[in-house]
Amino acid sequence: MKHVVIGTAGHVDHGKTWLTRALTGVNTDRLEEEQRRGITLDLGFAQLELPNGQDASIVDVPGHEKLVRNMIVGATGIDVVLLVVAADEGFMPQTQEHLDILQLLDVKSGIIVLTKKDLVDDDWLQVVTEDTRERVKGTFLENAPVIPVSAETGENIELLKREIVKIVEHADLKRTDNPFRLPVDRVFTKKGFGTIVTGTLVDGTLRMGDVADVYPQELTAKVRGLQTHNVAQPEVYAGMRVAVNLTGVDTSVIRRGCTVAAPESMLQASQVAVRLNLLPDSPYDVRNSSQLHFYHGTQELMAKVRLLDRDVLEAGDSCFAQLTLNKELTMRNQDKFIVRFFSPVVTVGGGEILEPTSRKLRRNDQRVLAHLAHLAWAPEDRARQIVLDAGIHPLSVAEVASLAGMSEGSVQTTLDKFVEQGSIERIGQGYVSEEALQELSAATAKLVGNYHRTHTLDDGMSLGELRQRIYPKSQSLANALIDWLQAHGVIEQSGGIVRIPGFEPTFTDVQRKMLDQLDEFYLKADLEPPTNEEVTQAFQDRHGTFNEVMAHMLKRGTLVALSPTTSVHRSAYAKALSTFMGMFAESSTVAIGDFRTKLGVSRKYAQLYLEYFDACHISKMVDGVRVLVKPNFS
Repeated sequence: MKHVVIGTAGHVDHGKTWLTRALTGVNTDRLEEEQRRGITLDLGFAQLELPNGQDASIVDVPGHEKLVRNMIVGATGIDVVLLVVAADEGFMPQTQEHLDILQLLDVKSGIIVLTKKDLVDDDWLQVVTEDTRERVKGTFLENAPVIPVSAETGENIELLKREIVKIVEHADLKRTDNPFRLPVDRVFTKKGFGTIVTGTLVDGTLRMGDVADVYPQELTAKVRGLQTHNVAQPEVYAGMRVAVNLTGVDTSVIRRGCTVAAPESMLQASQVAVRLNLLPDSPYDVRNSSQLHFYHGTQELMAKVRLLDRDVLEAGDSCFAQLTLNKELTMRNQDKFIVRFFSPVVTVGGGEILEPTSRKLRRNDQRVLAHLAHLAWAPEDRARQIVLDAGIHPLSVAEVASLAGMSEGSVQTTLDKFVEQGSIERIGQGYVSEEALQELSAATAKLVGNYHRTHTLDDGMSLGELRQRIYPKSQSLANALIDWLQAHGVIEQSGGIVRIPGFEPTFTDVQRKMLDQLDEFYLKADLEPPTNEEVTQAFQDRHGTFNEVMAHMLKRGTLVALSPTTSVHRSAYAKALSTFMGMFAESSTVAIGDFRTKLGVSRKYAQLYLEYFDACHISKMVDGVRVLVKPNFS
């Protein structure tokens, strides 16, 4: 069964609280001052039992113009509104402001309730009905039922309940598969329990024992208990009024405006890009650099406006803007907000949060405006734009869902569709746009190609260097991207070396000449080659070419590095190894003196060869002589 929150709205003293009492039997004016003055100052809550057996929550909001900020708090998370108009007074200024706020918050369902029916005759009731119908034209209440009632006599209260059932049946379901989120509207301490917070659960499912983060402080708490209208629950769902008993946090650090949410599920920023909409009847324009009162959920902040494509936003118009807030805002992308003029404080508009921003956005920049336009489109377009914005960083389903303001299930369906179309590809456990992968392909081909041009004798770039150049933040993600590049024929790799497909080392005429000279030099030196330093000095006038060719000869095995300071031609090395192995045909051990004599070299070189054989696990020293480690070595 759906879980819904019904909110009242309307002008002060039009009977919202009396209507709530008539529907529920509960007086929501809980404060002594409210009862003494007869007006609602803060939010009131009650449980409504509907004729179909379903329970709903009613939020009774204050109607006084000075308490609109409390009304906005109460409007957070409501599914259905009862727009209250007193039959004896008709549509009033605060009725209009409340309707404007509900419209900006994207409330979609409601009923117009004409209260105090017992105070007017039928003719006047007809006049008020027609006037109200005219006032709500063009809003979500244009075709809403209009029900005259009397909270005093009870007339039509049951009819209203039946109409509420019909509206609730067609109301959109809240997103229970999103990470849970509870904007806090009350905080108090209860003896024996500790910290209690209340609010409307606007997203997700919250369970006993869940760990939660408290924003903006980013404190960690644990859910010790849950209630809806004083009834304990093991779990609660989006669309419920909830009281949460938290452990691990004190009431002194939580207040109205905080958010209790799933760990790491909220964004925080002091600058946000938004779509800003002014009401058609806004009494004031908004100029670039204007200061506005900003309301989001149960949060109230100040915002400085940076209009991104104009100098003045006029009544009824909409544009992209960047808001700089006086403190960090806790949010999710695509959340709705309300703005009121700085002075006098009247509601002028609202909008939708598109994304947090870390820098000042350039005004009149077509790329910035096009980017924000994509984020303001339908959910599918937002998801694709978010993946595109991430470049070659593969985003998980959870990351896209958080940034797009969508459920993980809908994001998965959307991304699967784009994968099938070929505009997005799955890389490892994440998703990357085809545009980003094509840019990566071109950049990688250029990078490795440049390496080939400057290192013509190398087989290619090392895998580690390419990994570092592509994605230094994560080796696993870099490997996933490299696997994609290889699978699509951009590169090939073997033995930890990456190359452009078909590349072969090539010699310039100068390098070929140097290769021949070095080959002849080492062949002539035979079993007793000079040190690397001596070879370098002999070829120092061609130092750059010499280093490249030497490295190539060592890599290809033309030269064998007996030690860090001495290399020998492979033909000489083969001769030394053959001599060494032949000595084992006559004895099970070989002494350094015998090897030196047999090979015809000095003790220094005999020692170099023997230590190299040991390093290659061909032999090992036992009691001052060598024995074979690999008798079948050949």
